[in-house]
Order: sequence, then C-alpha cells, then structure tokens
Amino acid sequence: MQIGMIGLGRMGANIVRRLLRAGDFSAVVYDRSADAVAALSSEGADHAATLADFVKRLTKPRTVWVMLPAGKTTDDTIDELATLLDQDDVIIDGGNAFWQDDIRRAKALRSKGIHYLDVGTSGGVWGLERGYCMMIGGEKSVVDRLDPLFAALAPGLGDIPRTQGREGRDPRVEQGYIHAGPNGAGHFVKMIHNGIEYGLMQAYAEGFDILKNANSKALPEDHRLDLDIADIAEVWRRGSVIPSWLLDLTAQALARNATLDGYSGHVEDSGEGRWTVNAAVDEAVPAEVLTAALFARFRSRQHHTFAEKVLSAMRDGFGGHKEPKT
Repeated sequence: MQIGMIGLGRMGANIVRRLLRAGDFSAVVYDRSADAVAALSSEGADHAATLADFVKRLTKPRTVWVMLPAGKTTDDTIDELATLLDQDDVIIDGGNAFWQDDIRRAKALRSKGIHYLDVGTSGGVWGLERGYCMMIGGEKSVVDRLDPLFAALAPGLGDIPRTQGREGRDPRVEQGYIHAGPNGAGHFVKMIHNGIEYGLMQAYAEGFDILKNANSKALPEDHRLDLDIADIAEVWRRGSVIPSWLLDLTAQALARNATLDGYSGHVEDSGEGRWTVNAAVDEAVPAEVLTAALFARFRSRQHHTFAEKVLSAMRDGFGGHKEPKT
C-alpha cells in the first residue's frame, strides 16, 4: 500500500517511518524543509519538489495524509490538493484540526468525488516505537479500505490487560484505533482527549507543587516536611491507583532534575483545550476541572510556579513541546 505524506514534523515523519518499517508500504513525501525530505528519502521514501509532482507520483486511488498545523496552512493545502486529485482519492487530516472544519471540508471535497477522513492522532514523539492511537471520522467504506494503514500505525494489543465484557465489539478498538463516526467525529473525540489531558496534567502538576512546598517557611516548624518528590513520583508508578504515561514522564523528568531548573513554567495551549471548553458551553455541560486547567495555562504566561514546570516537563516528554524563548 502506498501513502503520500505532506508535513514531516515530529509526527508526520515518524508516521512514514513506522509504515516503511512495517513492510508492504511505500511513501511519497513532501515538505518545505529540504532536510526533512532528505532524511526520509535516505530511509526509502520517494519525494517530490511540488504538490503537483507529489500527486503524480502517487498511484490511483491516491491516499494523501496531511500533517500540518491546524487552520489556514491545512486549509490552503487541502484546497490545492482538491484541484490536483481525482475521484475516489482520499485526503486524511491527521493534525489537530477543529472538528467543524472537517465537516466543511468533507462537504466541499464530496462534490468533487474526493473522500476525506479526519484522524485524531495521539502518540507524540514516541509513536514511532509505541504506535499511534487513532480516532477516525469519515465514511465506513473508506475507513475499511484503508484498514491496513491504520492497523500498521496502531500500537496493537501490547501487554495491556484485555477488558472483560468486550466480546462482540469492534476488535480494532483493542488494537488502538476506532472509527468514531462520520466526518468530524474523529477530531471531536481527539479534542476531548486533549481536554482531559489538560486536566490530568494539571492535577499531577498541582499535587507535586504541594509536595514541593511541604517544607514552606509559612508552615509551623514542626509541620514542615522535606520530601523527595522524585522518589514519590517513582513509587506512585508502582501499585498506586494514579499511574499513567504522564506520571512516567514526570518521574523521568524529576529523576534527572528534582527542581526542574531547565523549565521556566511558561505553558502554551495548542487549541484543543479551548475547543473542549467551548463544546462544553455549547452543550451546557459543566466542565469545571478542564476549564480551570485551561485557565491555569493562561496564568502560567504571567506568573510561573513549580506546577507549571511540571506541566512543561510533561509536554516536552510526550510531544517534544519546547517553551517559547523569552
């Protein structure tokens, strides 16, 4: 199976690498960065200098995966692709797009006979080795046609215990990917995933901040506790009720530097948290934790605490997100 990838950033490039390593896949890549293109070319991918050449190198029916920043960049790229692709070709947006944009794009492309899938993709910089959890929106027939692609990218069963009572349900879910529904559903589910991520990260960050300040001079002397938070993070990973990959990353960061001196605590938000809160407002669903977590990131850009350093360490760990230079 052949795939075309546009956008060779942290995740786009590794998606191509995972497919090439899986065997039975070939890839054509396109990116404005000559270095990124050269790196994948050396690993077996074909490359193109222009979008028109990119499309010509793909075998019909073509599958084009767009992995670019949400918004105008992605819109412009898909609009140009729509003039180059043919009926029954497929465009996949695997970035963090706003789900209502997917509905708009799918309608526009459908009039040209071009299929569109929105694929919320989670896995960050670790996806090459761990695989990618994917939440897919679009036509069932197209999702089924591209099943080998998603199966190769997904993590698989791994060593996670199987959930009792799932007999008769879609087996792909246990492999780490789901056909969530029609266009928009994939990125809607991924949006809520990232909103929850904000809340989980904030809970860990605040908890470690409280632990760090347990020896504050504001406390009575006999109430002060000098705690080893790196060791606490590690012990929580083993047998407690709050382990997670986020805790694993936190424990690694604290083991390297318990005061997280390399982080300022300036924490950006990438859009999904805002969209999640807006969806909660539209649906009149109370979302106190997720809303507070979003606003905590806004505050971090004015005043930094140790909690924000923990957030920065987690974001760096799972996604390679670096703090902006100030």
